[in-house]
This record gives sequence, C-alpha cells and structure tokens, in this order.
Amino acid sequence: MNDYTSLVKWRVLPVFLLFAIPIGGGIPAGVLLARSHGLAWPLTAFLYFVSDVALACVFEPAMHGVVKVGRNVPALARFTAAMKESTRKRAEHYGIGAGPLTLIMIAFGVDPMTGRSAAYVAGHGFISGWAIAITGDMMYYGVIAYSTLKLNGILGNANYTTVIIMLAMFVVPMMIKKIKNAFVKA
Repeated sequence: MNDYTSLVKWRVLPVFLLFAIPIGGGIPAGVLLARSHGLAWPLTAFLYFVSDVALACVFEPAMHGVVKVGRNVPALARFTAAMKESTRKRAEHYGIGAGPLTLIMIAFGVDPMTGRSAAYVAGHGFISGWAIAITGDMMYYGVIAYSTLKLNGILGNANYTTVIIMLAMFVVPMMIKKIKNAFVKA
C-alpha cells in the first residue's frame, strides 16, 4: 500500500466518516481526530464541506420523495404541512422574510437539513438552497472547530473536550432561547 492510499484510508476516511454522521459529536470528535492524525485545518474543513455535499446528495432526493408521496398519503401530507409551519416559525425568530441571510442563520442555528428545507420552502432550488444551507453549516463548523481546538489546548484531554463541547452544543442554544424569552416577556 502506497503512502497516499494509507493517508486516505487511515487518516482522512475516519475523519470524514465522523463528519458525515449528521448528529452527535461529529465536529469536535472529527476535529480532534484530524489533529491527532496530523491533518492540516484546511483539509479538515474541506472534509467537513465534502460531508455536507454528500449530505445534500442523500437528503435532497429524500426530501423531494417525502413531498411527492406526501401529496397522496394523508399522514405524510400532515407531516409536510407541519414542517412548512415549523420552518416558517423558525424563520420568524431570525427576522422578517426568508432571505438568504435568514436562511443561512437557520442552517447555522439548527442544522443544514433544516436550512435546506427552509430554503426549499422559500423557493430556492438545489444549488442555491444547498449553497445557503452549507454556508450556514460551515460557519457553525468554524465556531465549533475553533472552540474545540482552544478548549483542548487548555484541557489537554480529547475526551473531556469532546464531551464539554457536545454539551455546550446542546445547552448553550437552550440557554440563549430561555434568556431571549425572558427578555421578550419582560
């Protein structure tokens, strides 16, 4: 096995697979694994970008399939209507109208699939919709990757860092929402 094949198989592929899992601690675990494998940050960011493109290729047909089948299946029609309403409500939190910046913030604040769904509801096609969703997700990646590397520099323990960042990924948005709601009610 040559050096290139070894690099891809044993260093790049595990990082890509961590990023390709659309839930959980993929970013902090992937960033720390990439660092331990000696991968430069631009390559690591590129792997995350490629995982988003792969997600687009899998999610887009699934989304269109649900919409198409949903027209004839009452349960899916209700699900599709609920998704549209949920997307509309999420968009309201980011400002009036579902322009590109609002849609990018949805992808940043939730996930790229929700960002793409919101872009679809707003009338964006495959390329522009995924460009918007991936832009928001890459911004999120940048924040989490930077935070992960900084915290790991302080703690010096990849396991603790991953757990803390994962907890922060879930807890911080809930805290922000509670604080925002407290100010809105006041």
